[in-house]
Amino acid sequence: MSKRGLGTNPFKTNSVTSIFSPTELPSVDVKDATTISLSSIQLPSQQPRRYFDLQKLQQLAESIKAHGILEPLLIRPIAGDRYELVAGERRYRAAKEIGLQEVPVVIRELSDLQAVEIALIENLQREDLNPVEETEGILTLLAAKLDMPTSEVSQLLHRLAKRGSDNVVGNEETLEVVESIFQIVGKMSWESFATHRLPLLNLPQPVLEALQAGKIEYTKARALARVKDPEVLSDLLEQTTAEQWSLNQIRAAINEKTKSAKSENTELKQRFSQVSKTLKSSTVWEDPSKRLRLEQLLDELQQLAQGKI
Repeated sequence: MSKRGLGTNPFKTNSVTSIFSPTELPSVDVKDATTISLSSIQLPSQQPRRYFDLQKLQQLAESIKAHGILEPLLIRPIAGDRYELVAGERRYRAAKEIGLQEVPVVIRELSDLQAVEIALIENLQREDLNPVEETEGILTLLAAKLDMPTSEVSQLLHRLAKRGSDNVVGNEETLEVVESIFQIVGKMSWESFATHRLPLLNLPQPVLEALQAGKIEYTKARALARVKDPEVLSDLLEQTTAEQWSLNQIRAAINEKTKSAKSENTELKQRFSQVSKTLKSSTVWEDPSKRLRLEQLLDELQQLAQGKI
């Protein structure tokens, strides 16, 4: 293990440390930077980031190959000579890709909660997070600071948004924590998050997965989510990703599908109306066996109309 001088604080800004009190997270001295074996570092069990742009990761790997790792990884000791990565996963993955044996690091004694919070903030301050990861990351960070499940955080934000920030009697401290988190992340207000980002997590699963994987943009995902028919949605999503449809092309395709569905519905209604008229004047009612079958069909239609089948 060797010391080396590094010109920047691995936290980069005071915004990362400002979420902790001075007793929770002492300031980082750049003289603490050192190099250790890459094989002694392991990824945390809970990683805030799940999707990586392979092309950008390859570009980073080429940059590291040419210039080295300019900013150290942040790690914490866990057992024996093993360490857990806290911040710098893209650099870690790129270093493994090009076969580096040693990497520059800053080693810190951190609790599980501190490690999670730092990892989340480091990721949330990046520019290339997809909207779903960003939304989930903010929720997880809020859950950690408020000590409640993410589902309760969502409910809390909806309640606060409904009441308005000027009417939060009994929730002043909670609101202060929420506002401090969004100030640190620096991308949107909590009100905007509650209104525009939380609904993202209710997207149809195929659309959500495509958005998470970076196959479609946020605006396209919202447009596709308006399609209620699962089969139609699946077809449109496949075409969107395969042919790189623009938002206007998606909207045009949805409108075309909607018109087609309305036309089919109109035809069915006309057919039903015609059959009803024919039945009223039919002699089928006079046949006991056929009347029984009609009753069964009418019962099925009634249950279908009531959503029972």
